[in-house]
Amino acid sequence: MPHPDTPDQAAAVARASGQRHDTRLDRYVNHYADRAMGLRASAVRSLFSVASRPEVVSLAGGMPNIVDLPLNVVAQAMDSVVMNQGAMAMQYGSGQGEPFMREKICEVMALEGIQAHPDDVVVTVGSQQALDLVTRIFCDPGDVILAEAPSYVGALSTFASYETDVVHVGMDDNGLQPDALRAAVAAVKASGRQAKFLYTIPNFNNPSGITQTLERRRELIQVAQDLDILIVEDNPYGLLTLDGDPMPAMRSMEADRVIYLGSFSKTFAPGFRVGWVLAPHAVREKLLLAQEAAVLSPPVFSQYAVAAYLDQHDWKGQIVSFRDMYRARRDAMLQALEEFMPPGTEWTHPAGGFFVWLTLPEGLDAQAMLPRGISGRVAFVPGNAFYADGFGTRNIRLSYCYPTPEKIREGVRRLAAVMNQELELRDTFGLRGNTGRRQIDHGAPGPNVQ
Repeated sequence: MPHPDTPDQAAAVARASGQRHDTRLDRYVNHYADRAMGLRASAVRSLFSVASRPEVVSLAGGMPNIVDLPLNVVAQAMDSVVMNQGAMAMQYGSGQGEPFMREKICEVMALEGIQAHPDDVVVTVGSQQALDLVTRIFCDPGDVILAEAPSYVGALSTFASYETDVVHVGMDDNGLQPDALRAAVAAVKASGRQAKFLYTIPNFNNPSGITQTLERRRELIQVAQDLDILIVEDNPYGLLTLDGDPMPAMRSMEADRVIYLGSFSKTFAPGFRVGWVLAPHAVREKLLLAQEAAVLSPPVFSQYAVAAYLDQHDWKGQIVSFRDMYRARRDAMLQALEEFMPPGTEWTHPAGGFFVWLTLPEGLDAQAMLPRGISGRVAFVPGNAFYADGFGTRNIRLSYCYPTPEKIREGVRRLAAVMNQELELRDTFGLRGNTGRRQIDHGAPGPNVQ
């Protein structure tokens, strides 16, 4: 084949030879592993540069608000660690995590009815690494993971990085639908494959805010037992309930079939990056080997610092303070939505956590509307980021955790103004968004209609 003289010819040569072609100036494109080609930037991270502008009200990120955290107490705890335990805290540690940290984690999980032994806990670098480790030990390329629809964008990114296929399972106002789970498992089996596990956030789902009822949890566990399905329960928000006591975790109802993921990022501070996995003994052994291969050991100093905070501060009272703060923000968002949203808009009413799930009026497309939202000085996350299959075009995730109530109200007002402009265009020109691929086609969260 003749030497290519132009970039277009070079691309043609690459395609003809089976080589990868990348329009960016990346000389290493043919050296990457196949799984690297599927890596994508987080939809939330991609918004950060514009959402962080001072003139923009960001309802996009799920960053916890730690303004109410007693920094003097944290400083004293860290000072105590350095002065009294510094030589150990700044050394390599156990790949499983320090024993005292695992004991503290068991105390935290007990608030949701979990009876666990520290030996079955593996400390991780946030629950995001826990997701990575679980996927690594269970999934080969082409394997199937079941995930509620919509689902956490960070989990979808992890699953994609291991070249798995995500099959979504429908939700309603009570959480995952047992019949939809049975149907999904049957469809996967009919295709000649096996669903490796079901991924779910039962408390205040990110992004929908939906919580699985107690009865629904029991039904889902029964389905998992009947069909031999493993459940991965991701629970970063469980203690941040705003309308009652924490619900029993699924892991508290079923120890052998549920792998539980937890984190201190939402109930203490995300900067320490301390999370964990609670797993059956055999699974724990595989997780520990994967952990040691990845990082040798989770950060020891962070574990000492978190444990010192838990020892020296009324952390349960601090969680109550966080709940009060987030409740005021959630209520401000719900009140603003009620006041400003145009007819045809629907949204969920979360009982905790950080997020409200908005369904736009017919004919609007959240992704297409995003640039005009930024121009209108409000940031949000389009719903399609929370699906592996392109659904969610009529949905928006709104976060109330970080802005003040006044900012939240102003952000919702700006968003409503952008939506009204979009509706005027729709009505004037007869425009319609991509309404064929949307959340409701999954049988997913049915928002409370306003």
